[in-house]
Amino acid sequence: MMLAEVEEITEEQTEEREMPSFNHSYICNRILRQLFENDAIDALPELTLDIEKGITPDICVYPAQIIKPNFLRDYVRFPEMPILAIEVISASQNIQDLIEKARMLISFGIKAVWTIEPFTNSIFVTTADGEKLFHNQAVESEEIKVDFRKIFNGQ
Repeated sequence: MMLAEVEEITEEQTEEREMPSFNHSYICNRILRQLFENDAIDALPELTLDIEKGITPDICVYPAQIIKPNFLRDYVRFPEMPILAIEVISASQNIQDLIEKARMLISFGIKAVWTIEPFTNSIFVTTADGEKLFHNQAVESEEIKVDFRKIFNGQ
């Protein structure tokens, strides 16, 4: 394969991947700030899970005792499923696609998936029991809590 072909493939792959927006990045940052206050958990952004060809939620949350890095061995696809996965919708993404992704993550053993829709300040919580919708309020799953009023109201 020639260098020009490699560059062409790279450009095509970049176009296919949904690009996070400013609001997406801001919301992830604010969620992580709140999660980092809880010493009982570890929140890992952009961790690829060992599901199919690799699925990468925006944020994966684990009990702190599970996360034990070994800097001599790394994981391209992490085998342990988080107790909570968080997805934030970017302007280029479709809500229905992320709700389907949430259902798939639940089927692989993740206890809860939060799908955040910034435009309407909505949080879709998907669990094995179904889906619930919250608007601009505190949400809690698996003893993990984030107050979205602090995020959507700019605090």
